[in-house]
Amino acid sequence: MLRALLRQPTAAASLAFLAVIVAVSLFARQLAPYAPDAFDLPARLSGPSARHLLGADELGRDLLSRLMFGGVKALVGIVEAVVVAVAVALPVGILAGYVGGAFDRTVSFLTDLVLAIPAIILVLVVLTVFPANLHAAMVAFGLLVAPGFARIVRGVTLPLRGADFVAAARVAGVPETTIMARHILPGVLRTAIVQASFVAANALLFSVALGFLGLTATPGEAEWGQIVAAAALQISTQPWLLVPSGGLIALMALALMLLGNALRDAAADLGGAGTATAPHPARSADLPGAAQPTDRPAAPGALLSVRNLTVEFGGRGGPTRIVDRVSFDVLPGETVGLVGESGAGKSVTALAALRLLGRGGRVTGGQVLFEGRDITQLDDRAFGALRGHALGLISQEPLSSLDPAFTVGSQLGELVGIHDGLSGAANRERCLELLRQVQMRAPERVLRAYPHELSGGMAQRVAIALALAGRPRLLVADEPTTALDVTVQKEILALLRQLQRDTGMAVLMVTHNLGVVADLCDRVVVLYAGQVFEDARVLDLFGRPLNPYTLGLLGANPAHARPGEPLTVIPGRVPPPGAWPAHCRFAPRCAFAAPQCLERPVPLLEAEPDHLSRCVRAGELFASGTHAASPLATPAPTPAEAT
Repeated sequence: MLRALLRQPTAAASLAFLAVIVAVSLFARQLAPYAPDAFDLPARLSGPSARHLLGADELGRDLLSRLMFGGVKALVGIVEAVVVAVAVALPVGILAGYVGGAFDRTVSFLTDLVLAIPAIILVLVVLTVFPANLHAAMVAFGLLVAPGFARIVRGVTLPLRGADFVAAARVAGVPETTIMARHILPGVLRTAIVQASFVAANALLFSVALGFLGLTATPGEAEWGQIVAAAALQISTQPWLLVPSGGLIALMALALMLLGNALRDAAADLGGAGTATAPHPARSADLPGAAQPTDRPAAPGALLSVRNLTVEFGGRGGPTRIVDRVSFDVLPGETVGLVGESGAGKSVTALAALRLLGRGGRVTGGQVLFEGRDITQLDDRAFGALRGHALGLISQEPLSSLDPAFTVGSQLGELVGIHDGLSGAANRERCLELLRQVQMRAPERVLRAYPHELSGGMAQRVAIALALAGRPRLLVADEPTTALDVTVQKEILALLRQLQRDTGMAVLMVTHNLGVVADLCDRVVVLYAGQVFEDARVLDLFGRPLNPYTLGLLGANPAHARPGEPLTVIPGRVPPPGAWPAHCRFAPRCAFAAPQCLERPVPLLEAEPDHLSRCVRAGELFASGTHAASPLATPAPTPAEAT
C-alpha cells in the first residue's frame, strides 16, 4: 500500500507535509528559534521579518515558535482520538458483522442512539467532570465517532464472513476467534486505515475548536486553538496573524483528508481480499408435492447417514424448500457421488451436512448422523470438535477458499498447529509432508507463495492439503474439478483416488460430471428438484438405470453424438424451488410419463435390491426393455467411456 501511495503525487505530498509537521512538533525545543513565551515587545503585531519568519503576536512572541510548540498537544489529541476509535470500532464492528443475531441488533441500536446525540453536548459534559482536560475530551470524541466507524467495519465484515476461505477455515476446525483475528481482520484493515485518516482530520478540527473556546487551554498558552483565538481578536489590527495559524490547521486537515482519499484509491488498486449458520431442526408444514420418505434404517456401520433431510431458506414470501427429505448413506472408505443438474440441491445437501448453509438457510427436518450422532442437534462447541478432525471440505473454487492475505505456509501451518499442536521446524516439516502427500512439486517454494501466485491445479492441491491437515474421516468435495482443465482434472481425480487408498477416508463428491462419477465413485445418488430420484451402485446405475431422469442424463452424454445430428438433451429445465409440481417433479420433461404420474407425489422405492428409484413405472418400463427404444436412451457408457 505504501508503494501504491507513493505513486500518487497528492498522497506523496500529503505524507511529506504531515511528516514535516510531526518532526518539527516533536523536536520543537531543538528547532524553534525562540521559547514559546519569549517577549519581543518592539516587534509586537509585526508581519514576517528576518527576526520573526511568520511574524509576532500582540505581546511580541514569535508565531513560528508558538506553532511549533503547540503542535505536540494537537498531535497527542489526534492520536488519542484515533486510537480509542479504532480500538472500539474494529472489534465491535467485526463481531457485529461476523456473529450477527442479537449482538448485531444490539450494536446497531446503540450506534443509532449515540449518533442521534450531538457530540459537542457529550464532550461538554465530560469537560464538566474533567475541567480543561484535553485528554478526556479527545477520548470522549473517539468514543463518540467509534459507532459510525464500527458500522463501516461491520459492512465490510459481512461479505467476508461468507467467503469460501472463511468457510474452509471453519470446517477445518479453526476457532471462531482465530478466524476473526487472522482471516477477517486483514480484509477489514485497509478500510479501517482509510476511515482512521478521516477520524484524524475531524479530531484535529475538534481539538482546535475546544482550544479556541478556552475549554482545554488557558489564555496565552502555546496551543493552536488559543493561537487562532488570539489572532481573531487582532483581525482588524493585524489580519496576517490568522494566515499562518489558520493556514497551518487548514492545510493539515486537508492533508489528512487527501491522505484518506489516497489510501482508499490505493486499496482499490490493490484489490480486496455466505454466511455460515448452524442448522436449527424444526418440523415444518408439508409443502405441496412433498413425497413420502422412504423409511429405511441407516446402513450398518455407515460413517454418514442422511435421513429425510429437509432444508429451507427464508424469504419475503415465507420459507422456500430447497432440499426435500433426502436420504443416503456413506460407508467408511466409500465414495458417494451427488449428481444432478444445476438447481437439483446437491451443494445445499452437502453444505447442510457441514452446517455451512448460507444466510436464511436452516434444516427443518430429518437427521444427519455422523458415526451415529445427529450433528444437527449438537451445540457449536460439540460440532466444532468434529471440524477438521472428522469432517473436511474441498470447495468448488480453490482460489477463493484460500485467504489472499497470507502465504500457503502460514495458512497450512495454522491448521497443523491447531490439529497436531506443532510449531517451529516440526510444523514446517508437517506442512511439507502434506504438500508432498498431494504430489505438489517444489513444496518449499509453494509454502512461501501467496494464493495469487498459484495455478488452478496447484491451488486445488493446496486446498486438498488444507482439508487433509486434520486427517478427516469424511471429505466433502464440492465440484472440486469444475474450474480446472481436463488434464488437471485427471490429475486431481487420480490424486483423490490415491489419497483415499492411503488414508481410508470416505468422500462425498458433489458433481454434475458423470465422467467424474464413473471414474471415482462407488455409489451414486441422483438428485432432481430437491429429491432423490435414484440411488444405486455406480456399475448398476450405468449398466441398468431405473429412472427416466437418470436415463436422460446418460443419454445426453456428448460422447454419443452422431455427426450431422443434434445433441440429445432432456427437454425443459429443472423447476425452481417454490414452483415444484404436486405430482412427479420430472413428469413435465419425462418421455415415459403416464396418467398416474400426474396424480400424486411419487415415493422413492426399492425397485431392485440395493437400487432405489422414484418412478411408478420403473418395474414396468425397465423389465420390458422399453427404455432401450426411448429417444432419450443410448447404451449406457462404461466408466472409461464416461470419463
